[in-house]
Amino acid sequence: MSLADSVKQDLTTAMKAGEKARVGALRLVLSELQKAAKDGNDDELAVLRRERKRRLESAEAFRNAGRVELAEGEESEAAVIQAYLPAELGDDELRAIVTQAIADTGATTPKDLGGVMKVAMERTGGRADGKRVSAAAREALG
Repeated sequence: MSLADSVKQDLTTAMKAGEKARVGALRLVLSELQKAAKDGNDDELAVLRRERKRRLESAEAFRNAGRVELAEGEESEAAVIQAYLPAELGDDELRAIVTQAIADTGATTPKDLGGVMKVAMERTGGRADGKRVSAAAREALG
């Protein structure tokens, strides 16, 4: 069963249960997944990561503007999306991947960060945010 099918089932369940906030978030996710499939993008996890990131960035912007209620809504949508993503890598696992990427690329200075990031991001398989990978790589190279 594809991720879109799973979201459809959960949407139906949420509608029957009367969970308005969850229904809204699932409709949004389903719409984005269908749009990506129509455009030929089969990477459903990338779509979910992108949408989760958008929600978290919006929540941060709302908080900075003093709109706490809107920020909480965005964060709850991000949590719904997070449930469909694989578990994030722990700090130790991430450091090990970055260390191996540095060894494989022969990087020695922060100038080599781009090559390290490319290899490390491929190896994380989307289970770590780019900011976390970048921070770990900078720390290891710095």
